[in-house]
Amino acid sequence: MCGITGYIGEQQATPVLLEGLKKLEYRGYDSAGIALQTGQGVVVCKEKGRIADLTKMVDLNVQSTAGIGHTRWATHGVPDRKNSHPHQSQSGRFTLVHNGVIENYLQLQRDYLQEVEMISDTDTEVIVQLIEKLSSEEVSTEAAFRKALTLLHGSYAIAMLDEQDPDTLYIAKNRSPLLVGVGADCRVVASDAMAMLQVTDQFIELHDEEMVLLRKDEVKIFTLGGERMERALYTAQLDQSDLEKGTYPHYMLKEMDEQPTVIRKIVDAYSNESGKLSIDSKVLQAFKGADRLYIIAAGTSYHAGLIGKQYFEKFAGIPVEVHISSEFGYNMPLLSKKPLFLFITQSGETADSRQVLVKVKALGYPTVTLTNVQGSTLSRESDHTLLLHAGPEIAVASTKAYVAQVAVLAICAYACGESDLELKKELSIAANAIQTVLDSKEDVRKVVEETLTDTRNAFFIGRNLDFYVSLEGALKLKEISYIQAEGFAGGELKHGTIALIEEGTPVFALATQRDVSPNIRGNVKEVTARGAKTSIFSIEGIQEEGDRFVLPHVHELLTPLVAVIPFQLISYYAALQRECDVDQPRNLAKSVTVE
Repeated sequence: MCGITGYIGEQQATPVLLEGLKKLEYRGYDSAGIALQTGQGVVVCKEKGRIADLTKMVDLNVQSTAGIGHTRWATHGVPDRKNSHPHQSQSGRFTLVHNGVIENYLQLQRDYLQEVEMISDTDTEVIVQLIEKLSSEEVSTEAAFRKALTLLHGSYAIAMLDEQDPDTLYIAKNRSPLLVGVGADCRVVASDAMAMLQVTDQFIELHDEEMVLLRKDEVKIFTLGGERMERALYTAQLDQSDLEKGTYPHYMLKEMDEQPTVIRKIVDAYSNESGKLSIDSKVLQAFKGADRLYIIAAGTSYHAGLIGKQYFEKFAGIPVEVHISSEFGYNMPLLSKKPLFLFITQSGETADSRQVLVKVKALGYPTVTLTNVQGSTLSRESDHTLLLHAGPEIAVASTKAYVAQVAVLAICAYACGESDLELKKELSIAANAIQTVLDSKEDVRKVVEETLTDTRNAFFIGRNLDFYVSLEGALKLKEISYIQAEGFAGGELKHGTIALIEEGTPVFALATQRDVSPNIRGNVKEVTARGAKTSIFSIEGIQEEGDRFVLPHVHELLTPLVAVIPFQLISYYAALQRECDVDQPRNLAKSVTVE
């Protein structure tokens, strides 16, 4: 949540910062701003709304080769100009942007800043005012910056300008993602490498409780204790073309269409020299050495984890528990004797999951992270990493990363056990089936037009694996169309939820599991009798007359890969129908980096 850019070099900073913010807008779009070091002072421009709103206000004639930028997802204070970043100290000397949450900001305000009149309602302003306060007591800005950081409790990624030191950007990180980039004639800072690919693909990972002095030809990294750190560059494996929409009207549509290719990439990446599906031997031993697997995840990744549980138990015979990360961290259950923790996260920066990772590592338990971002925090701090190979996912509502998670979980479970299933062949069939469904977009659009035009709520039901897909379908619909939607196990309807069914209530039912197909069809009849407008999504082989959409046949265990596609499309077309912002839905951000 929230995105930072920073630049110091030979070029004009403004276009670099604005272009970087456009790439980071998926991280937050309540407000945005930039600050430019001009040599005669710092010029700040910020505005409520999107990067486009900010761009209209920026004076492109301001000459500056150093600056910082920010796009905000509000945590403290409503989204407005006064709460937008950058924030300045009382005298205007220091200007700062910040991602994260400072837990003790009120205490700091009481202890150090009683005489300072705060302009905003944010925790961020406390940081910059504190630095100015300490600068009167310390011998240098560097010392004041370091002292302030030692007083902060919580998460932060910080970039700061000092009006009196135009040749330096002051950078710091703790529990919030931040990278430093090295270009031919510049140095940059960003929350995500994609923001600065326009100037460099060479980056340095920053670790927690580190600060950086960034100059146009120099990067100095220190611990908060003052120890100088050296760290090698890495090359960001991103293609600039992957970050663009091309001819697509929305990133979400582009990313849905990429899903067959993602499955094929995963199969290729996890095939060994003999052409068989496999995973790294050390990861394999970690799985096989566990008496119980604990999957930790949130949101869409949690739904993928529920499906993964079935794979590990059926393919490998490993007992699995799936937990919501924000709950597990504060209510850890009794653990088995030899647990293994598997963290599922698209971004690798999910704060809820990371706080669990920190706790279980302190207890000495082995950890594996399944993520789409190599070098991300959870990837770096886990014992092992499994990559999704999905490519950048920009739309806030996850589609291809979810499908990738399910596919990689199937491969991991398959590699850990013994099965007659030809999984590689079956995944290829699933990829083709996904393409078939994607080619039927207009059929799904008609379903939306017939069922969701005037509704205020909707229900998704299924049994067995279909239940987990129903949870994901409901989440997608509520995320981007704002229709109140819920996913249920079909048998649970008559234990309370059926009271909500009224004339015209949309109910989407999945029927891809042969042994429970009669049961879910019985549930459909129950809600139809009470006035629901029902749509059954079945699969070849068990379809019946009157089914609204028939999916191509795939192996029964892999139906979640295909069954989720029409639900993704339903959410997309429902959002279009209601003129919602598909890629950047209200109140949401792509990377949930604060608890």
